[in-house]
Amino acid sequence: MMKKKVSASGVSVCAIMVVVVTLVMMSVSHVVDAANCSPWELKPCMWAITTSTPPSTTCCQNLKDQRPCFCGYLRDPRMKDYVDPARASEVATSCGVPIPVCY
Repeated sequence: MMKKKVSASGVSVCAIMVVVVTLVMMSVSHVVDAANCSPWELKPCMWAITTSTPPSTTCCQNLKDQRPCFCGYLRDPRMKDYVDPARASEVATSCGVPIPVCY
């Protein structure tokens, strides 16, 4: 059986390809996250947001899952009637979910 020598440039090309594929997959995952934004997923949190009731485990998990969507929700004028920002922030803090800075 013949053995082929792998040149340093061949190894470099492979390493670069691995990095490129990893970066592409990371950016695709962000697109997929954005595509899954649904305010309905926060329905388990509405009682905690509208009253002083502690958030449920389901609420906290959904908040974590929907975190990439927060800025879009905050910009949506339709959401203002349903969410008290101060109380929503308290619920997120209670769940250990940091509120992103939105620009």
